[in-house]
Amino acid sequence: MSVFSKTLSRHRLCASTIVVAALCAGLSPALAQRPPTQMNPLDRSDLGRSNQDPNLRGLPVPATVTPLDKVPLERIKLPPGFKAEVYAHGMPGARTMVQGDKGTIFVGSRAIGRVYAVVTKDGKREQKIILQGLTQPNGLAFKDGSLYVFAINKVLRFDGIENDLDKLPTPVDLTAQFNLPADTQHGWKYVAFGPDGKLYVPVGANCNICEVNPATHAHIRRYNPDGTGMEIVARGVRNTVGFDWHPVTRELWFTDNGRDWAGDEGPEDELNRLPKGKEGASFGFPYCHANKVPDQDIKKPNACAGTTPAAALMGPHSAALGMVFYTGDSFPAKYKNAAFIARHGSWNRTKRFGYDIVVAFPQKDGTARVENFLTGLLDTEKNEFHGRPSHVMQMKDGSLLIGDELPGVLYRISYDAKRVAAR
Repeated sequence: MSVFSKTLSRHRLCASTIVVAALCAGLSPALAQRPPTQMNPLDRSDLGRSNQDPNLRGLPVPATVTPLDKVPLERIKLPPGFKAEVYAHGMPGARTMVQGDKGTIFVGSRAIGRVYAVVTKDGKREQKIILQGLTQPNGLAFKDGSLYVFAINKVLRFDGIENDLDKLPTPVDLTAQFNLPADTQHGWKYVAFGPDGKLYVPVGANCNICEVNPATHAHIRRYNPDGTGMEIVARGVRNTVGFDWHPVTRELWFTDNGRDWAGDEGPEDELNRLPKGKEGASFGFPYCHANKVPDQDIKKPNACAGTTPAAALMGPHSAALGMVFYTGDSFPAKYKNAAFIARHGSWNRTKRFGYDIVVAFPQKDGTARVENFLTGLLDTEKNEFHGRPSHVMQMKDGSLLIGDELPGVLYRISYDAKRVAAR
């Protein structure tokens, strides 16, 4: 047992940059999707049928700080009147974001195993590592002064965390109460409190494509904040890493990453809607995908019968991740109650796709219309990308923050009608 493990076995979590080593299994490796030669034994992918380049691999995340002058801000393109600026940088692997009651922006990550805090002091913004050594602490939620951190093998609650970010409180370990699987494949979390006060937690499929145990994998759960009262609210969900509730209907909408190794063109990623009163509905995995597309490797009669089709398709292998319904007043009226969605970008596709932010406009029939919003990070001519947007969060002033994992930055997106007039 390491020195850190011995220390933390005495029920004390040290604060600073070494903070959580005892409550985790150590820094995880870069956990991109497994290459074909190392697939999960559960996997049923038929690579020959996919007709794809077998040399396609997951995309590594830089573990070092990107200098500010190397952040690709100038590449970003937005609709007229919108402006992008660097809100905070120097956070390798930055992905999910939540805001504390006192204004702190907490930022989660995957492979690098860190949680960051971004604070403003004396008019200057600074970021710091507050936790590290966790196994993919992508899931963050904040409620009643407490930060909830969901790593793959740990669930921790830090009460009163904003009182002193340099000396964190001893966390409440809720791992046993939530009783989540410890699989690394699709085991990283996006978590959020719903309008009902429940904490929503997804559990991804522990494979690319396989028949899972529906009681333990490929679904979205909800809990009481203390980890009791678990219910499954959506089934047949391969890997959601982003969801939000419609501001008017209060229905849950969520992104879902489609399977790999079934062709460059799909099945496409999904934006899904859980209709009111339909808790427990199936969204098809592993037998049915997207808009009622039967799986090519795992077959059963009437594969799509009784499943809920996607509200909108997000494109082939786009890796649609974080999303937020816009409720502010500083953007043009057309964006009110529309969902901004980060598309992280494809790895299992020869011609790259995504690497942007799109907006989904819900329609009366329960579907959504999707249009581009933030582009420029993908050079289609060279088939090169310069950013990987991962999450979107609305600020109290109505602006948006975009977490970009590749350069480790948060972009702030604001709107001013005077910019349109000045064009």
